[in-house]
Amino acid sequence: MSPGFDDYLAAAVKCGGRVAPLLEVIRSTLPSSMLPLPGSGETKQRFRALARIAAADVTAARVLEPHLDAVAILAEAEARVPDRGTAWGVFAAEAPGAALVAHEEDEGWVLRGRKEWCSLAGQLTDALVTAATPEGDRVMFAVSLRGPRVRVESAQWVARGLAEVVSGPVDFDDSPARPVGEEGWYLSRPGFRWGAIGVAACWWGGCLPVLDALVARARRRPDDAIAAARTGQLYRRLRDARLALEDAASRIDADDVLDAAVLAHAVRGTVADAVVATLDAARDVLGPAALAFDEALARRCADLELYASQYHRGRDDVALAGHLSEGALSW
Repeated sequence: MSPGFDDYLAAAVKCGGRVAPLLEVIRSTLPSSMLPLPGSGETKQRFRALARIAAADVTAARVLEPHLDAVAILAEAEARVPDRGTAWGVFAAEAPGAALVAHEEDEGWVLRGRKEWCSLAGQLTDALVTAATPEGDRVMFAVSLRGPRVRVESAQWVARGLAEVVSGPVDFDDSPARPVGEEGWYLSRPGFRWGAIGVAACWWGGCLPVLDALVARARRRPDDAIAAARTGQLYRRLRDARLALEDAASRIDADDVLDAAVLAHAVRGTVADAVVATLDAARDVLGPAALAFDEALARRCADLELYASQYHRGRDDVALAGHLSEGALSW
């Protein structure tokens, strides 16, 4: 593991659903001591580290992963890496009715408009955001969130899961920004897909303590065949998902990926299915007593449900099918 991993893990262990411990260690860590970059030959170690953070606390992974993704994006673009003392987000979601437009002026690029779904914007120092140019191209920009022309709006965040990872709008009023990559670069690069698989590694890790709780119940109640069956079934689902993550990491490092979108959609869907099975098993086997009186388990299930809802079941499979051709599977 990287030199900074132990610090991340220690912060995750004491996180308890709070974002402050992770933001503190993020700001105190140099990019050079962070997790290996995707495609660096150590992608499996990166995914495994993200999973271990999420196994300790799902909120911790949700806070850490975007910062690490920003570091990877800047490295891939050969841009300036984050300084010590900064904490970054990646705001690339597009919302109906909200438009963030980039204009090139004499002194450089500025951003004008609103960006929705900016998680933790009020507690971060910087972000990578996508914006449209007047010509309609989509470009990624690095922008300071502490600038005088940036206003983080309050959000009516009522989520029970990831309760402190507030996602709300940010308004930019001719805010200075610097482009990262060319037009369309952010979405077209393979690293976009590798980052998406990294998120799935977090989902997977978040399931492990639930599996442990099922195993413990099955051992306490050897007469409960239904609980044992669901435990065995969940183990198989999570093992299949782990194998998918490991295979993806090996292919990424070996540059053995024919279509990055196919790989990412398939892996994310496999892991998302395992998350659904995990939440179902927690409800059906552990029951309302565990979800009502075990604070850590209840919070974990709520965090997982919201985090994995980033996977758009159905629509993502439609996107996957659009990348497939005859003979897509062979052996």
